[in-house]
Amino acid sequence: MKYLQSGGNAMEEPIIVLELEYNQWLDLCTEKFGLQRYRTDQICQWIYQKKVFNIADMTNLSKELREDLVYKLLILPPMLVRQEISKDGTRKFLWQLRDGERIESVLLSHGNHMTACLSSQVGCPLACSFCATGQGGFVRDLSAGEIVGQFLAMEKIAGMDINNIVFMGMGEPFLNQEALFKSIRIFNDPKMRGLGARHMTISTSGIVPGIQALIKLQMPVKLSVSLHATNDELRNKLMPVNRQYPLGALVDALREYQTATGDRITIEYVMIDKVNDLVEQAYELATLLNGLSVYVNLIPYNPVEGRFKRSSAGRIKAFSAVLSEMNIEFEIRREKGSDINAACGQLRRRDGKDAKN
Repeated sequence: MKYLQSGGNAMEEPIIVLELEYNQWLDLCTEKFGLQRYRTDQICQWIYQKKVFNIADMTNLSKELREDLVYKLLILPPMLVRQEISKDGTRKFLWQLRDGERIESVLLSHGNHMTACLSSQVGCPLACSFCATGQGGFVRDLSAGEIVGQFLAMEKIAGMDINNIVFMGMGEPFLNQEALFKSIRIFNDPKMRGLGARHMTISTSGIVPGIQALIKLQMPVKLSVSLHATNDELRNKLMPVNRQYPLGALVDALREYQTATGDRITIEYVMIDKVNDLVEQAYELATLLNGLSVYVNLIPYNPVEGRFKRSSAGRIKAFSAVLSEMNIEFEIRREKGSDINAACGQLRRRDGKDAKN
Protein backbone atom coordinates (compact mmCIF):
# COMPACT_ATOMS: atom_id res chain seq x y z
CA MET A 1 0.00 0.00 0.00
CA LYS A 2 1.33 3.44 -0.89
CA TYR A 3 1.19 6.38 1.47
CA LEU A 4 0.93 10.12 1.00
CA GLN A 5 2.10 12.77 3.39
CA SER A 6 -0.71 15.09 4.37
CA GLY A 7 -0.24 17.77 6.99
CA GLY A 8 2.62 15.83 8.52
CA ASN A 9 0.50 12.69 8.98
CA ALA A 10 0.79 9.51 6.98
CA MET A 11 -2.36 8.90 4.94
CA GLU A 12 -3.04 5.91 2.77
CA GLU A 13 -3.45 6.64 -0.91
CA PRO A 14 -6.99 5.80 -2.09
CA ILE A 15 -7.40 2.46 -3.82
CA ILE A 16 -8.37 2.70 -7.52
CA VAL A 17 -11.13 0.15 -7.32
CA LEU A 18 -11.95 -0.31 -11.00
CA GLU A 19 -8.70 -2.29 -11.13
CA LEU A 20 -10.07 -4.94 -8.78
CA GLU A 21 -11.49 -8.36 -9.61
CA TYR A 22 -14.18 -9.72 -7.30
CA ASN A 23 -11.82 -11.83 -5.18
CA GLN A 24 -9.69 -8.71 -4.67
CA TRP A 25 -12.80 -6.79 -3.64
CA LEU A 26 -13.61 -9.49 -1.09
CA ASP A 27 -10.11 -9.40 0.40
CA LEU A 28 -10.20 -5.62 0.56
CA CYS A 29 -13.60 -5.32 2.21
CA THR A 30 -13.49 -8.31 4.56
CA GLU A 31 -9.80 -8.56 5.45
CA LYS A 32 -8.61 -4.95 5.32
CA PHE A 33 -11.79 -3.06 6.20
CA GLY A 34 -13.40 -5.73 8.39
CA LEU A 35 -16.75 -5.53 6.58
CA GLN A 36 -19.27 -8.30 6.12
CA ARG A 37 -19.20 -10.05 2.75
CA TYR A 38 -22.55 -8.64 1.65
CA ARG A 39 -21.12 -5.13 1.79
CA THR A 40 -18.76 -6.08 -1.03
CA ASP A 41 -21.74 -7.13 -3.14
CA GLN A 42 -23.59 -3.92 -2.35
CA ILE A 43 -20.70 -1.70 -3.40
CA CYS A 44 -20.07 -3.70 -6.59
CA GLN A 45 -23.76 -3.50 -7.47
CA TRP A 46 -23.69 0.29 -7.14
CA ILE A 47 -20.64 0.61 -9.38
CA TYR A 48 -21.12 -2.06 -12.04
CA GLN A 49 -24.89 -2.32 -12.30
CA LYS A 50 -26.21 1.08 -11.20
CA LYS A 51 -23.22 3.09 -12.49
CA VAL A 52 -22.92 5.12 -9.30
CA PHE A 53 -19.32 6.31 -8.90
CA ASN A 54 -19.64 8.38 -5.72
CA ILE A 55 -19.46 6.46 -2.43
CA ALA A 56 -21.58 9.17 -0.78
CA ASP A 57 -24.52 8.24 -3.04
CA MET A 58 -24.55 4.54 -2.07
CA THR A 59 -27.56 4.92 0.19
CA ASN A 60 -27.85 1.35 1.51
CA LEU A 61 -24.47 1.83 3.22
CA SER A 62 -24.55 3.52 6.60
CA LYS A 63 -23.60 7.18 6.73
CA GLU A 64 -20.61 6.34 8.88
CA LEU A 65 -19.37 3.70 6.45
CA ARG A 66 -19.77 6.04 3.49
CA GLU A 67 -17.85 8.77 5.29
CA ASP A 68 -15.07 6.29 5.98
CA LEU A 69 -14.86 4.70 2.53
CA VAL A 70 -15.04 7.96 0.57
CA TYR A 71 -11.41 8.60 1.56
CA LYS A 72 -10.26 5.04 0.93
CA LEU A 73 -11.84 4.10 -2.42
CA LEU A 74 -11.38 5.96 -5.68
CA ILE A 75 -13.91 5.13 -8.40
CA LEU A 76 -12.44 6.83 -11.41
CA PRO A 77 -13.91 6.29 -14.86
CA PRO A 78 -12.31 8.43 -17.58
CA MET A 79 -13.35 12.05 -17.98
CA LEU A 80 -15.40 12.86 -21.06
CA VAL A 81 -13.67 15.44 -23.23
CA ARG A 82 -15.94 15.27 -26.27
CA GLN A 83 -18.86 13.27 -27.56
CA GLU A 84 -19.98 13.27 -31.17
CA ILE A 85 -23.23 11.68 -32.36
CA SER A 86 -23.71 10.55 -35.93
CA LYS A 87 -26.94 10.86 -37.85
CA ASP A 88 -27.08 7.04 -37.78
CA GLY A 89 -26.91 6.95 -33.97
CA THR A 90 -23.24 6.07 -33.65
CA ARG A 91 -21.62 7.82 -30.70
CA LYS A 92 -17.93 8.55 -30.44
CA PHE A 93 -16.30 9.44 -27.14
CA LEU A 94 -12.97 11.11 -26.46
CA TRP A 95 -11.83 10.43 -22.89
CA GLN A 96 -9.06 11.87 -20.75
CA LEU A 97 -7.25 9.56 -18.32
CA ARG A 98 -5.64 10.44 -14.97
CA ASP A 99 -2.27 11.18 -16.55
CA GLY A 100 -3.78 13.45 -19.22
CA GLU A 101 -3.57 10.94 -22.08
CA ARG A 102 -6.61 10.62 -24.32
CA ILE A 103 -8.33 7.60 -25.83
CA GLU A 104 -11.45 6.91 -27.86
CA SER A 105 -14.44 4.59 -27.58
CA VAL A 106 -17.34 4.10 -29.97
CA LEU A 107 -20.92 3.06 -29.24
CA LEU A 108 -22.64 1.38 -32.17
CA SER A 109 -26.41 0.94 -32.45
CA HIS A 110 -27.68 -2.18 -34.21
CA GLY A 111 -31.38 -1.57 -33.70
CA ASN A 112 -32.15 -4.12 -31.01
CA HIS A 113 -28.76 -4.03 -29.29
CA MET A 114 -25.73 -1.83 -28.67
CA THR A 115 -22.04 -2.62 -29.03
CA ALA A 116 -19.24 -0.80 -27.24
CA CYS A 117 -15.93 -0.64 -29.09
CA LEU A 118 -13.21 -0.26 -26.45
CA SER A 119 -9.57 0.82 -26.64
CA SER A 120 -6.82 -1.24 -25.04
CA GLN A 121 -3.84 1.09 -25.55
CA VAL A 122 -3.08 4.79 -25.85
CA GLY A 123 -2.14 4.83 -29.52
CA CYS A 124 -0.87 1.69 -31.21
CA PRO A 125 2.62 0.32 -31.96
CA LEU A 126 1.63 -1.63 -35.09
CA ALA A 127 1.63 1.31 -37.56
CA CYS A 128 -0.84 -0.13 -40.07
CA SER A 129 -0.62 2.12 -43.10
CA PHE A 130 -4.37 2.75 -43.40
CA CYS A 131 -5.08 3.42 -39.70
CA ALA A 132 -5.41 6.82 -38.01
CA THR A 133 -4.41 5.40 -34.61
CA GLY A 134 -1.19 3.99 -36.05
CA GLN A 135 -0.21 7.40 -37.39
CA GLY A 136 -0.26 8.78 -33.86
CA GLY A 137 2.27 6.27 -32.55
CA PHE A 138 2.22 4.34 -29.28
CA VAL A 139 2.20 5.88 -25.81
CA ARG A 140 1.34 3.16 -23.30
CA ASP A 141 -0.94 0.26 -22.40
CA LEU A 142 -4.21 0.84 -20.61
CA SER A 143 -4.78 -0.75 -17.21
CA ALA A 144 -7.68 -3.15 -16.74
CA GLY A 145 -9.51 -0.43 -14.81
CA GLU A 146 -9.07 2.04 -17.67
CA ILE A 147 -10.54 -0.49 -20.09
CA VAL A 148 -13.46 -1.22 -17.75
CA GLY A 149 -13.94 2.48 -17.01
CA GLN A 150 -14.64 3.30 -20.68
CA PHE A 151 -17.51 0.85 -20.74
CA LEU A 152 -19.08 1.93 -17.45
CA ALA A 153 -18.85 5.60 -18.41
CA MET A 154 -20.50 4.87 -21.76
CA GLU A 155 -23.35 3.02 -20.05
CA LYS A 156 -23.87 5.89 -17.62
CA ILE A 157 -23.93 8.51 -20.40
CA ALA A 158 -26.19 6.37 -22.61
CA GLY A 159 -28.50 5.68 -19.68
CA MET A 160 -28.85 2.00 -20.58
CA ASP A 161 -27.11 -1.34 -20.44
CA ILE A 162 -24.83 -2.06 -23.40
CA ASN A 163 -25.20 -5.64 -24.57
CA ASN A 164 -21.91 -6.31 -26.35
CA ILE A 165 -18.23 -5.41 -26.22
CA VAL A 166 -15.65 -5.58 -28.95
CA PHE A 167 -12.01 -4.87 -28.07
CA MET A 168 -11.40 -3.15 -31.38
CA GLY A 169 -10.67 0.47 -30.52
CA MET A 170 -7.25 2.09 -30.27
CA GLY A 171 -4.40 -0.38 -29.85
CA GLU A 172 -3.81 -4.10 -30.31
CA PRO A 173 -5.58 -5.96 -27.48
CA PHE A 174 -3.23 -8.95 -27.42
CA LEU A 175 -0.22 -6.66 -26.90
CA ASN A 176 -1.85 -5.73 -23.59
CA GLN A 177 -2.92 -9.25 -22.78
CA GLU A 178 -2.77 -9.23 -18.97
CA ALA A 179 -4.99 -6.14 -18.64
CA LEU A 180 -7.26 -7.36 -21.43
CA PHE A 181 -7.95 -10.73 -19.80
CA LYS A 182 -8.40 -9.12 -16.39
CA SER A 183 -10.98 -6.69 -17.79
CA ILE A 184 -12.83 -9.63 -19.39
CA ARG A 185 -13.00 -11.40 -16.02
CA ILE A 186 -14.32 -8.21 -14.39
CA PHE A 187 -16.97 -7.74 -17.07
CA ASN A 188 -17.98 -11.39 -16.88
CA ASP A 189 -18.22 -11.83 -13.11
CA PRO A 190 -21.89 -12.13 -12.05
CA LYS A 191 -21.15 -10.11 -8.92
CA MET A 192 -19.81 -7.28 -11.05
CA ARG A 193 -21.03 -6.42 -14.56
CA GLY A 194 -22.26 -9.95 -15.33
CA LEU A 195 -21.76 -9.69 -19.09
CA GLY A 196 -21.67 -13.09 -20.79
CA ALA A 197 -18.38 -14.09 -22.39
CA ARG A 198 -20.23 -14.76 -25.67
CA HIS A 199 -21.08 -11.07 -25.74
CA MET A 200 -17.39 -10.09 -25.90
CA THR A 201 -15.14 -10.17 -28.97
CA ILE A 202 -11.39 -9.63 -29.22
CA SER A 203 -10.27 -8.15 -32.52
CA THR A 204 -6.61 -8.74 -33.32
CA SER A 205 -4.28 -7.77 -36.13
CA GLY A 206 -2.87 -11.27 -36.01
CA ILE A 207 -0.83 -11.66 -32.81
CA VAL A 208 -0.35 -15.43 -32.85
CA PRO A 209 0.69 -15.88 -29.18
CA GLY A 210 -2.40 -13.91 -28.14
CA ILE A 211 -4.69 -16.23 -30.09
CA GLN A 212 -3.00 -19.21 -28.45
CA ALA A 213 -3.40 -17.57 -25.02
CA LEU A 214 -7.12 -17.05 -25.70
CA ILE A 215 -7.47 -20.80 -26.16
CA LYS A 216 -5.93 -21.35 -22.71
CA LEU A 217 -8.19 -18.71 -21.14
CA GLN A 218 -11.05 -21.19 -21.57
CA MET A 219 -13.73 -18.53 -21.72
CA PRO A 220 -15.98 -18.49 -24.81
CA VAL A 221 -14.91 -15.00 -25.89
CA LYS A 222 -15.29 -14.56 -29.65
CA LEU A 223 -12.38 -13.87 -31.99
CA SER A 224 -12.15 -11.43 -34.88
CA VAL A 225 -9.08 -11.04 -37.10
CA SER A 226 -8.17 -7.96 -39.11
CA LEU A 227 -6.77 -9.52 -42.26
CA HIS A 228 -6.96 -6.87 -45.02
CA ALA A 229 -4.65 -8.69 -47.45
CA THR A 230 -4.45 -12.10 -49.08
CA ASN A 231 -0.69 -12.55 -49.45
CA ASP A 232 2.38 -11.75 -47.37
CA GLU A 233 3.82 -9.19 -49.78
CA LEU A 234 0.81 -6.90 -49.61
CA ARG A 235 0.10 -7.53 -45.95
CA ASN A 236 3.70 -6.63 -45.07
CA LYS A 237 3.10 -3.23 -46.67
CA LEU A 238 -0.31 -2.62 -45.11
CA MET A 239 0.33 -4.25 -41.74
CA PRO A 240 3.97 -4.49 -40.62
CA VAL A 241 2.96 -6.99 -37.90
CA ASN A 242 2.77 -9.54 -40.72
CA ARG A 243 6.58 -9.63 -40.87
CA GLN A 244 6.58 -11.13 -37.37
CA TYR A 245 3.45 -13.25 -37.74
CA PRO A 246 3.01 -14.02 -41.47
CA LEU A 247 -0.19 -15.34 -42.94
CA GLY A 248 0.86 -19.00 -42.76
CA ALA A 249 1.49 -18.81 -39.01
CA LEU A 250 -1.68 -16.78 -38.48
CA VAL A 251 -3.91 -19.23 -40.35
CA ASP A 252 -2.33 -22.14 -38.46
CA ALA A 253 -3.21 -20.37 -35.18
CA LEU A 254 -6.78 -19.84 -36.37
CA ARG A 255 -7.10 -23.54 -37.17
CA GLU A 256 -5.74 -24.36 -33.70
CA TYR A 257 -8.24 -21.96 -32.12
CA GLN A 258 -11.16 -23.37 -34.10
CA THR A 259 -10.21 -26.97 -33.31
CA ALA A 260 -10.10 -26.13 -29.59
CA THR A 261 -13.25 -23.98 -29.41
CA GLY A 262 -15.45 -24.90 -32.35
CA ASP A 263 -16.22 -21.19 -32.74
CA ARG A 264 -16.65 -19.42 -36.03
CA ILE A 265 -14.09 -16.65 -36.61
CA THR A 266 -14.92 -13.22 -37.98
CA ILE A 267 -12.52 -11.93 -40.63
CA GLU A 268 -12.34 -8.15 -41.01
CA TYR A 269 -11.35 -7.01 -44.49
CA VAL A 270 -11.22 -3.29 -45.21
CA MET A 271 -11.87 -2.52 -48.87
CA ILE A 272 -9.18 -0.19 -50.26
CA ASP A 273 -9.49 1.00 -53.83
CA LYS A 274 -7.18 -0.86 -56.25
CA VAL A 275 -5.04 -2.11 -53.38
CA ASN A 276 -6.76 -5.20 -51.98
CA ASP A 277 -10.09 -5.25 -53.83
CA LEU A 278 -9.17 -7.07 -57.04
CA VAL A 279 -11.25 -10.04 -58.16
CA GLU A 280 -8.10 -12.20 -58.15
CA GLN A 281 -7.56 -11.26 -54.51
CA ALA A 282 -11.08 -12.40 -53.67
CA TYR A 283 -10.16 -15.85 -55.00
CA GLU A 284 -6.93 -15.72 -52.96
CA LEU A 285 -8.94 -14.87 -49.85
CA ALA A 286 -11.29 -17.79 -50.36
CA THR A 287 -8.33 -20.13 -50.84
CA LEU A 288 -6.57 -18.80 -47.75
CA LEU A 289 -9.65 -19.37 -45.59
CA ASN A 290 -10.45 -22.80 -47.03
CA GLY A 291 -11.35 -25.27 -44.28
CA LEU A 292 -12.05 -22.60 -41.67
CA SER A 293 -15.51 -21.66 -40.45
CA VAL A 294 -15.45 -17.90 -40.99
CA TYR A 295 -17.68 -14.91 -41.50
CA VAL A 296 -16.09 -12.15 -43.59
CA ASN A 297 -16.90 -8.52 -42.92
CA LEU A 298 -16.15 -6.43 -46.01
CA ILE A 299 -15.63 -2.92 -44.67
CA PRO A 300 -15.72 0.16 -46.92
CA TYR A 301 -12.54 2.04 -46.01
CA ASN A 302 -13.03 5.06 -43.76
CA PRO A 303 -10.47 7.44 -45.31
CA VAL A 304 -7.64 9.00 -43.31
CA GLU A 305 -6.07 12.23 -44.57
CA GLY A 306 -3.60 11.74 -47.42
CA ARG A 307 -3.99 7.98 -47.45
CA PHE A 308 -5.90 5.44 -49.48
CA LYS A 309 -9.30 5.69 -51.14
CA ARG A 310 -12.40 3.63 -50.50
CA SER A 311 -13.31 0.90 -52.97
CA SER A 312 -16.22 1.78 -55.20
CA ALA A 313 -19.55 0.03 -54.75
CA GLY A 314 -18.95 -1.79 -58.04
CA ARG A 315 -15.57 -3.17 -56.98
CA ILE A 316 -16.97 -4.31 -53.62
CA LYS A 317 -19.86 -6.02 -55.41
CA ALA A 318 -17.50 -7.86 -57.78
CA PHE A 319 -15.26 -8.92 -54.87
CA SER A 320 -18.20 -10.17 -52.83
CA ALA A 321 -19.59 -12.08 -55.83
CA VAL A 322 -16.45 -14.22 -55.84
CA LEU A 323 -16.81 -14.96 -52.13
CA SER A 324 -20.40 -16.01 -52.74
CA GLU A 325 -19.28 -18.25 -55.60
CA MET A 326 -16.66 -19.83 -53.32
CA ASN A 327 -19.20 -20.40 -50.50
CA ILE A 328 -17.58 -17.92 -48.14
CA GLU A 329 -20.19 -16.32 -45.89
CA PHE A 330 -19.82 -12.55 -45.87
CA GLU A 331 -21.47 -9.24 -45.18
CA ILE A 332 -20.80 -5.81 -46.64
CA ARG A 333 -20.76 -3.76 -43.48
CA ARG A 334 -23.11 -0.84 -43.49
CA GLU A 335 -21.10 2.29 -42.90
CA LYS A 336 -21.52 3.86 -39.48
CA GLY A 337 -20.35 7.19 -38.16
CA SER A 338 -18.63 8.50 -41.29
CA ASP A 339 -19.94 12.00 -40.58
CA ILE A 340 -18.20 12.06 -37.17
CA ASN A 341 -14.87 10.41 -38.12
CA ALA A 342 -15.81 7.20 -36.32
CA ALA A 343 -12.70 5.25 -37.35
CA CYS A 344 -10.55 4.76 -34.25
CA GLY A 345 -7.90 7.42 -33.77
CA GLN A 346 -9.48 10.09 -35.95
CA LEU A 347 -11.14 12.07 -33.15
CA ARG A 348 -8.05 11.96 -30.92
CA ARG A 349 -5.87 12.97 -33.86
CA ARG A 350 -8.16 15.85 -34.80
CA ASP A 351 -8.43 16.95 -31.18
CA GLY A 352 -4.64 17.12 -30.98
CA LYS A 353 -4.52 19.31 -34.08
CA ASP A 354 -7.26 21.56 -32.72
CA ALA A 355 -5.32 22.02 -29.49
CA LYS A 356 -2.26 23.24 -31.41
CA ASN A 357 -4.20 25.79 -33.46
